[in-house]
Amino acid sequence: MHQTIEFVLRHGYALLFLWIFAEQGALPLPSIPLLLACGALARDGRMNPAAIVSLGVAASLLADNVWFQLGRRRGTAVLRFLCRISLEPDSCVRRTEGVFLRYGSRSLLVSKFVPGLNAAATPLAGISGMSLGRFLVFDSLGALIWISSYTLAGYLFAGQLETAFQYLERMGSWMGLLVAGVLGAWISWKFIQRRRFLRKLSVARITVEELSRMLEAGEQVMILDLRSSLENGSQGIPGALKIPVEELIERHLDIPRDRDIVLFCS
Repeated sequence: MHQTIEFVLRHGYALLFLWIFAEQGALPLPSIPLLLACGALARDGRMNPAAIVSLGVAASLLADNVWFQLGRRRGTAVLRFLCRISLEPDSCVRRTEGVFLRYGSRSLLVSKFVPGLNAAATPLAGISGMSLGRFLVFDSLGALIWISSYTLAGYLFAGQLETAFQYLERMGSWMGLLVAGVLGAWISWKFIQRRRFLRKLSVARITVEELSRMLEAGEQVMILDLRSSLENGSQGIPGALKIPVEELIERHLDIPRDRDIVLFCS
């Protein structure tokens, strides 16, 4: 932990601001170790707790407001862009939409603690038509809860953190290699799963032209539009049955069983 603390002390509050801004801007830079270190330094009197929280909230709000405005202007395309960098992009959009539709602006209070939802919650707020004032209130509270929680943890458990990092330092490079190996194996497994899923899915896909030919030939086909209620502005499909995926369980009896079903989603 000594190296982490010395690094934080050398760069001070500017590092904290830029790091959190970058993470909330969707870069893969975890802020938790930095916030824990800042909390430990605050206990020793080498950093100001109020400055840590204030700068952290300001950096988070600045980045979040950019994504909020992009969500307002670009719609779900922004969400799909963010989720494309996820290891599970097919489920990322639907999962984050489902959480936001269920909890609304309250999801901003805890979104920063949830991987995936952290990056997607702010553009979702813009897509949903939430007012800027309401967004700023809930997002500020969420950032305050997030930053204060980890800073307080670092403050309260500074001694335990010191002991843990000393133990890791004694293990040397072997610990780094072990962590890198486990992480690499997990990423490889998720990538293999992703490729298998796409191969299976490609068999069941049809193009717009193929669907058009089926309809022109008079085949009994039901188009099921699964786009979420966040995409109400999207153009509807003539003759399609509109059931947002979040209502699929409740309305499954509305789906006919005597014909082929073509699912449409974004």
